[in-house]
Amino acid sequence: MDFAYPRPQLQRSQWMSLNGKWRFRYDDERALTAPGDIDSWPMEITVPFPPESKASGIGDRGFHNACWYQRDFDLKPGKDRVILRFGAVDYAATVWVNGWLAATHEGGHTPFAADITHMLEPSGRQTVTLRAEDDPHDLTKPRGKQDWQLEPHSIWYPRTSGIWQTVWLEHVPRTYVDKIRWTPQVEGYAIGFEARVKGDRCDDLSIEVTLRHGERLLARDRYQVIDGEVDRFIVLSDPGIDDFRNELLWSPERPTLLDATVRMFKGDELIDELSSYTALRSVHILRDRFMLNGRPYLLRMVLDQGYWPDTLLAAPSDAALRKDVELAKAMGFNGVRKHQKIEDPRYLYWADKLGLLVWEEMPSAYRFTRTAIKRTVREWSEAIDRDYSHPCIIVWVPFNESWGVPELTAIRVQRHAVEALYHLTKTLDATRPVIGNDGWESSATDIIGIHDYDANTEHMRQRYGSEIQPEQLFDRRRPGGRILTLDGYPHRGQPIMLTEFGGIAYQHQPAQKEKIWGYTVAQNEEEFARMYEGLLETVIHTALFSGFCYTQFADTFQEANGLLNADRTPKIPLERIAAVTRSSRTYIPGVV
Repeated sequence: MDFAYPRPQLQRSQWMSLNGKWRFRYDDERALTAPGDIDSWPMEITVPFPPESKASGIGDRGFHNACWYQRDFDLKPGKDRVILRFGAVDYAATVWVNGWLAATHEGGHTPFAADITHMLEPSGRQTVTLRAEDDPHDLTKPRGKQDWQLEPHSIWYPRTSGIWQTVWLEHVPRTYVDKIRWTPQVEGYAIGFEARVKGDRCDDLSIEVTLRHGERLLARDRYQVIDGEVDRFIVLSDPGIDDFRNELLWSPERPTLLDATVRMFKGDELIDELSSYTALRSVHILRDRFMLNGRPYLLRMVLDQGYWPDTLLAAPSDAALRKDVELAKAMGFNGVRKHQKIEDPRYLYWADKLGLLVWEEMPSAYRFTRTAIKRTVREWSEAIDRDYSHPCIIVWVPFNESWGVPELTAIRVQRHAVEALYHLTKTLDATRPVIGNDGWESSATDIIGIHDYDANTEHMRQRYGSEIQPEQLFDRRRPGGRILTLDGYPHRGQPIMLTEFGGIAYQHQPAQKEKIWGYTVAQNEEEFARMYEGLLETVIHTALFSGFCYTQFADTFQEANGLLNADRTPKIPLERIAAVTRSSRTYIPGVV
């Protein structure tokens, strides 16, 4: 299995992957409460692939309330601390090491860790056990596209339970840098740096940060650690003229990353060292325009579900994640909307490195209760904290199509939930735009997103053409009978984007025709190509839109409306897709 270091923006040299074969069993009655209760392990599973997936070796997509994992590993205790880390476990996890309770965590898409140093056996033979509880019928937990029915239906797909991202061990010093965070400030030609220190209490701690662009040294600063924290701005030497400034700015066309080394000292003694990266990049909204690095930028995005046929939500490999980024760019897109999924950090690394913009969207719950909102708030906060420093991420999306808040037009408390998540997101990250509820029924939002799957290009021109003024658009009901903005939230000049459209289904294999689901169905390859070209040409040249997001990147189980097949082979030549995706427009909203 090809698995790289799982946390690309805080890397240490001493780590060990625990992916591979684990002992496994189901516990549908939830009768087992601790490792000592287990007298047999009837199955074996390959981690990090979920038990519903073929690659796991289990491939059981039935209803199961809980499952258990266990494996042994060899590690002699030493002077360093040992941290056990999980990329993601769906949904609620409890972890024991050598029978000691090590960690609990709730939330299926975000990481957690435990310091297991004091739990290690002197002999060097260690055992880790994990219980994952994941009620398949619970609609109050953020579950995204995971179906609650036995067989996937409509736009929902097979469930993912248990471990689905990398598990690893990391050696750290007794006092160590636990978290870092980067905040670019293009206007001041500076980069904010934050660090949090954990472990044994020490005096006279300092952190040195070195930034380089290739072989060129940009900065080497050293800061005193006060109360376990460092929070400073690193001001770079401003090269002046734009030609030189642009060399250091990150964009999809020129994804310039700045390599960082972070070293912590106790007095003059080096006690911790890690590698990271950051970038100079700004995103904001100016009237009806999306701005990248201070310039209007047309977003050409594709909706990406992030599923694979044999591994489900888990990526088959790091190479597969890189390939997905490369394919999106090869089709002419400059961004993706990761739909209903908090993606693996390795995908974000490749988007950072290769140059692809990402909208990050919170997986939805499907009932509105206090429990659902509390769960959403907690997990969304953890996701923002995990991914804040990635330059590729340009927009946060807490809600999609009123999922989990289905009565926004009538029930005020549901409006409060959307508005609260919008303002919470803006509080946790003041540097990026936020869409409170994408698709329709907007209230608090920086961008108005519209979802419209009409495949008739003439209808689209009549709806959004040059003769249509924004006030006319917002007075009408859109497809699905939904209004675009809620009462009391008129359009305030924000950018308007078509954030879901297309959905043209076409599948090569005749034997699977009966399984096709899509908003529109093409009968052959040429019809599929012409329908895509017609829609894209219409949308790109519609002056009303500041960006678009086509549905979708690849076929996802019964939903066969991808530009690519599920195995990532193209349905029509990539060059033909890219030619229309990259076609120019003569007008950008707000620009004469």
